[in-house]
Amino acid sequence: MATIQKLKLVPLGGLGEVGKNMLAVEYGRNVLIIDAGVMFPEQDMLGVDLVIPDWSQYLKDKKEWVRGIVVTHGHEDHIGALPYLLAEINAPVYATRLTIGLIDVKLQKHGLASRANLHVVAPGERLALGGLFEVEFFHVCHSIPDAVGLAIRTPVGLIIHSGDFKFDHTPTWGLPPDFGTLARFGSEGVLVLLADSTNADNPGFTPSEKTVDEGLDKVFREAKGRVILATFGSLISRVQQIINAAARHNRVVAVDGRSLEESVGRAQDLGYLNVPPGVLVDLPRLKGRPDHQIAIIATGSQGEPSAALGRMANGKHRHITIKPGDTVVMSSRTIPGNDYMVGRAINKLFKRGARVINGKADNVHVSGHASQEELKLLLSLVKPKYFMPVHGEPRHLHAHAELARGQGVPEQNIFIVENGMVVEFDENGARVADRVPGGWVFVDGSGVGDIGPAVLRDREMLSQDGFVLAVARLDQKTGRLIGRPQIVTRGFVFVKDNLELIERAEDEVIAALRMNGYQDPQITIRKALSELLYSETQRQPMVIPVIVES
Repeated sequence: MATIQKLKLVPLGGLGEVGKNMLAVEYGRNVLIIDAGVMFPEQDMLGVDLVIPDWSQYLKDKKEWVRGIVVTHGHEDHIGALPYLLAEINAPVYATRLTIGLIDVKLQKHGLASRANLHVVAPGERLALGGLFEVEFFHVCHSIPDAVGLAIRTPVGLIIHSGDFKFDHTPTWGLPPDFGTLARFGSEGVLVLLADSTNADNPGFTPSEKTVDEGLDKVFREAKGRVILATFGSLISRVQQIINAAARHNRVVAVDGRSLEESVGRAQDLGYLNVPPGVLVDLPRLKGRPDHQIAIIATGSQGEPSAALGRMANGKHRHITIKPGDTVVMSSRTIPGNDYMVGRAINKLFKRGARVINGKADNVHVSGHASQEELKLLLSLVKPKYFMPVHGEPRHLHAHAELARGQGVPEQNIFIVENGMVVEFDENGARVADRVPGGWVFVDGSGVGDIGPAVLRDREMLSQDGFVLAVARLDQKTGRLIGRPQIVTRGFVFVKDNLELIERAEDEVIAALRMNGYQDPQITIRKALSELLYSETQRQPMVIPVIVES
């Protein structure tokens, strides 16, 4: 009898945070990857466009082991990092029809679509990967069509991964929850359940997507002017609800924002959006229409200044100028960490005369994630031996673990882990094993991973106190200073109002260089100027010495 090897679960993203979900399942020389998403940058990540998981160390010597990438649904926090991952590894991708369509849009933008190996699967389908993994896809309800959970059969036991889900009995798209399949897994015997923890600290049940229909209908009924609705680019179910509400109230709909336009276009092509004739129009075609006949779906629900709603709030939009009579609806959840940016955008919209409707209190948004009673029901149906909460900040993971304890899962069988902490299973039980090096990789423009903590610290310094550039010309033979140094500042002081300070800084550079015998001129200038400028202004600009030899 062959010895059973260890089954390893390796979270590379999504644990201890909201976003950039990615998990590897490893058995022997076989790896299955679940999702590869992005996280939007936090407020202190200056200039960063996206954050993706750091898989470099884990996959360094395992790229040939990857038997496949399975994707649960088409939201950015589950598919956004795929172009960067597929640029490094050649592995087939398996997902449902809409999810594959949205992945293809992303890969085309990165020039990878022609060589990507994409496969469409359907709920109920079983897939053998690498001879040791069998993946069964099962239908779940979420805020995007075609979402699935995963049942992964391995030599050690059955893994259930819920994906993002809620138990919605009246979904806007597709079938109600598949309780029968979940119960079948429970009867088969589940080794470990990995379940969505995003709403684990919310009591009760998450309301149905249908409740948003009532909220949107009220907005359209009461609005006297244009209705502008901000939501995520991949929230296809919400787009359908907005189109339905606009059509009922005789409004046309324009879509504004590249990610939204791409997602809506692909969803239409694949038949996931039902648009009555004449309802969806291009943004420029709104010109000349009465305001009470206009609705706009826009990106920017997280307060991003460069997104469509952000440009409207800042008065920098080419086609739309916010004015009294406009109703702006924030039809999405604020991602933790983005509260400040969202609040700032809302304040600017109010200042321009708009009425702003925000949050679930007005039934313009409901979460796509299960709350406590649904999470308890999942645990009761699946009856796992071990439990590992995923997708959420530490408070969410701990709240979910508490629910599992209440459902009878023994304390020692619950694993609250962080990204990189490996949980392994064998015939002797389960344990937290070694840790995989990893973290965050920043995407800034076309650069991936070339921005690190040191660069972010520099950007923070520059954003706070600016910089001072000191240019000193030194004689190539003697090493002595030629003429006076030049002081250039940006973001520190307004030079014309501080000529005396600039002159003193020049004198300080001359004196310091002479005192130090022109040794280590860069260090000398940086130290002397930093001390002078702090003593005079109580500010700490970045001091950059430039030595020119002539």
